[in-house]
Parts: sequence; C-alpha cells; structure tokens
Amino acid sequence: DIRTVGDMGELPSSLPVFLLPDVPLNLDTLKIIFPYSMTLAVVGLLESMMTASIVDDLTDTPSNKNRECMGQGVANIATGFIGGMAGCAMIGQSVINVKSGGRGRLSALAAGVLLLVMVVFLGRWVSQIPMAALVAVMIMVSIGTFSWNSVRKLREHPPSSSIVMIATVVVTVSTHDLAKGVFVGVLLSGIFFAHKVGRVLRVDRSSEDQGRTRVYRVVGQVFFASSESFLSAFDFKEVVPHVRIDVSRAHFWDITAVGALDKVVLKFRREGTEVEVIGMDEASSTLVDRFAIHDKPGAVEQLMH
Repeated sequence: DIRTVGDMGELPSSLPVFLLPDVPLNLDTLKIIFPYSMTLAVVGLLESMMTASIVDDLTDTPSNKNRECMGQGVANIATGFIGGMAGCAMIGQSVINVKSGGRGRLSALAAGVLLLVMVVFLGRWVSQIPMAALVAVMIMVSIGTFSWNSVRKLREHPPSSSIVMIATVVVTVSTHDLAKGVFVGVLLSGIFFAHKVGRVLRVDRSSEDQGRTRVYRVVGQVFFASSESFLSAFDFKEVVPHVRIDVSRAHFWDITAVGALDKVVLKFRREGTEVEVIGMDEASSTLVDRFAIHDKPGAVEQLMH
C-alpha cells in the first residue's frame, strides 16, 4: 500500500479549454484574491530572477530580466482563462535542463509539451507513479542544485550576510512558506544595509578667516540611521561668528535627515552664529525646501518649544 500520483488528485483527460472564471467581479472578490496574488507575485518574481541569475552564471550569457518578468505576468494572466495555476521559473528544472545541454527556448518548450502529453494522453500510467519515486527525484535535484560552497564559506562571509541566509532558510523550512522566508530575508537585509550606510557618514572640520569661520564638510548619506552621527559631529558650544556647512558630497534622504539639519542650523543660530548651507544637490534641496523649518519665521522658538 503506497501513495501514488493518482491519489493526489484526478489528472485531466483533455486539453485545456478557454473559459471565464465564474466569480462575482466586485470589491469583496478582490479582497479575497489580493493577498494571495501579492504573495504569488513577490515569490514568483524573486524566484524567477534568482533562477535567471543562476542560469546566466551557468551559461555565461546575459538575460533580459524585464522581458522575463513581463512574459511571466502575461502567461500567468492567460493561464487563468484555461483553468491553470500561476507559476514561476523553476530552479531545479532549469539547472537540470542546462546541465543536460539545454541552451535555447526549445529546451524549455520541449519540457512543457512533454509534460502536457504525459498528463493528458498518458495519465493512466502517470497516475501509477509512486510518490516516493518523485520524492527521490526531488532529493537528487536538491543535491544537484544546492550551493555547498555557501555552507563552507559561512565563516568567511560577513556576519550580516550569513545571518540573512540562515534566517531565510529557517523561516522558510519551519513555516513551509517561501513568502515568509523571503520577507524576513529582505527585512534583515534592509536593516543591515541601513546600518552599514549609516556608519560611513563623515563630517570634517576646518577654519577660515583666521578662525572666524568654521567650515563643516559633510560626506556620506544622511537618513534615519545616520542622523544621530550627523548631529553629534557639530560643536554647538564653540563661539564663532560664522559657520559654513558644505553638503556638496552628501545627500539627504528623508524627513529625519531634514530634521537633523534643522536642529544643527537652529542650535547654531540660538548661540548667535550665522549659518550658511552650501552645495546641496537638487534632490536634497527639493526635500529640504519642502519640509525644513530653519528658514521659516519663528524657527528658533519652535526648536526651543
């Protein structure tokens, strides 16, 4: 007594036919579909891009990722009208295909056509395939596609990269949900990236006009993760008539960065120092002009309040 492919569900006995889904086209239907469609889109695109990158490395050829995504989207919309399910690029099948000598579109088409023929016209024999045999095939595919070198280099890679990889694998395996694993991996990557970028901010000091002008040159990215470092780089107790802040090699990304600039300018003005901000790029200037308060009337009073 062993489970077979036929035990998992009835195989189709005819070719797909065009039909319209018999569902009400209203907001309630959209609320039901939307969460699943978003999950499928995120996981499908990520897995497809990862598969494309792997195939590019194996074949030493470039691929058009935009065309890949557009083709996948069109195909997933079309398959809904013939009773199919949304899908994405298959890492295991793609790697085995390439390693078996497949290089062009015909190899992928041949795999799909052969599978269609087997399911529709040879379904009686396909349904008798033991599930254990398919499990064994998938185990061998996993062994063949797994990057064993990544495990050996865990200690050599940056700790943040290793943590992201391990967390993604653990969440995916424990929840049986690739979307959750991808979400955790992307979230951790964003946190680590923000921390790294925030640490490269540098503020250099120099004097001009025989010490009457203090010049601060800001180098790096100013945003929520580096705003505290930006603030701590200025000496507000130093009494000088004029302060010039050169931001020609810096960029302000968010409201937190604009708020930090406001605090710096207003604290200097509160001590009676004239402040000049120079070299701001167009994107930063647009953000600062919209949200900054240091050039507005009563700005110092707002800061003290």
